[in-house]
Amino acid sequence: MSPFLSAYFARIDWHQPAQADIDTLRALHLQHNSAIPFENIDVVLPREIHLDDQNVADKLIAARRGGYCFEQNGLFERVLREMGFHVRSVLGRVVLSNPPQMPPRTHRLLLVELNGERWIADVGFGGQTLTAPIRLIAGEEQATPHGLYRLINEGNDWVLQFRHHDHWQSMYHFDLVTQYFNDYVMGNFWSAHWPQSHFRHHLLMCRHLLDGGKLTLTNFHFTHWQGMHVVEQRNLADTSELYQLMQERFGLGVDDAKHGFSLAELTTVMAGFDTHPQAGNNQK
Repeated sequence: MSPFLSAYFARIDWHQPAQADIDTLRALHLQHNSAIPFENIDVVLPREIHLDDQNVADKLIAARRGGYCFEQNGLFERVLREMGFHVRSVLGRVVLSNPPQMPPRTHRLLLVELNGERWIADVGFGGQTLTAPIRLIAGEEQATPHGLYRLINEGNDWVLQFRHHDHWQSMYHFDLVTQYFNDYVMGNFWSAHWPQSHFRHHLLMCRHLLDGGKLTLTNFHFTHWQGMHVVEQRNLADTSELYQLMQERFGLGVDDAKHGFSLAELTTVMAGFDTHPQAGNNQK
């Protein structure tokens, strides 16, 4: 086993054999979601987000930070490939907020081919991300530890939807066209630097729990969900409480020399953020 895989397995507390089969993929997917939080702190600070293998591993593994889709799924793709899976990234267009026009390709997800079947894996969509791979098949309701999903096929275009109360909500459109590293660089740069990107105006975090629950954070608003029900919800009093909660409830590392950040740094950037945002669990 490579030093990289050993470090990754230690990071997510994985102690099972590294086998390239569907049961392992399912278990590993959920374990990743529960250990490495979705977060956009580097965009807020602001810091440049680098997508090369070394920087992503240093940040998400060694420094015990989280990240968003370009980092999360980039790391997971590398893990799966080194384990022997046939996997590649594709890019999607996020439509969760029902935009008036089709948006650019700013979401990275994974296509896994295994024993003649194709699967979608995605560990980087925030509050509504998949916590298990789903078959690339149209119209079939598929259960994950955190809800029901389905795929709709529209020609060359696929749409991922999740069951929200009594209706299906579209998350993103994607196709299976081959993408290159610089395509991810472009989408990453747009997500982090476009003036209207919500990543620039909101601090977002999510950690999915092994029991089917999840923790979400939007600026100073913290929620513990169990399915669609709220177990705990509160507005944090100040940045000091926010900084502590990030570490205690989301397991976030803050002390790394390169990828850590101080309470003073966080206080500075959070000064202009809404302390009472509208509660929500869809963060991409």
